[in-house]
Amino acid sequence: MTANSSPRHVELLSRENCFKGFYRVDRLNLRHEQFAGGMGPELNRELFVRHDAVCVLPYDPVNDRVVLIEQFRVGALDKSANPWLLELVAGLIDKDEEPEEVARREAVEEANLTLTELHPITQYYPSPGGSNERVYLYVGRCDSDGVGGVYGLAEEGEDIRVHVWSVAEALAAVKDGRIDNAASIIALQWLALNRDELRSAWS
Repeated sequence: MTANSSPRHVELLSRENCFKGFYRVDRLNLRHEQFAGGMGPELNRELFVRHDAVCVLPYDPVNDRVVLIEQFRVGALDKSANPWLLELVAGLIDKDEEPEEVARREAVEEANLTLTELHPITQYYPSPGGSNERVYLYVGRCDSDGVGGVYGLAEEGEDIRVHVWSVAEALAAVKDGRIDNAASIIALQWLALNRDELRSAWS
């Protein structure tokens, strides 16, 4: 390996499934190439195996408003005074579907909302130190007039309240910490940087 190159080689010694439910946990025993050259020591790592996810920020370019959803999140229960989070429309790719299909389906299920266009923002790993989940992030064109209410699939225990906010209100909620989850922060900051161009293309 040259001084400016990056390690590439990983030697997987063993992989064992420790738990399998809706999600899965595997235990991996491995070694990987190091920056200084050669293989490093043997490592044991638990990997949270998840379906990939799709998140979409519904945006109304005519009225310059976004649609956000609010729902209970068990992951925030121990560390937040309020575990009902403001989020993007989102869902898992747990069937034979393309990410854009999931975005459109979840917009209907979670917000009773039709997305007329989708623009990809980015793809990213939210927690690669321990999970293999990859997130596909979009902004979706919508008409926010008359949008609101409580939706979600009863058979999945979903109880989702829909909010329509101005972009300024949403960005203020990012700034003061009311919106505190990665996908929402990334999408809203992207919109702040690209809003004029997007409105010109979509209006």
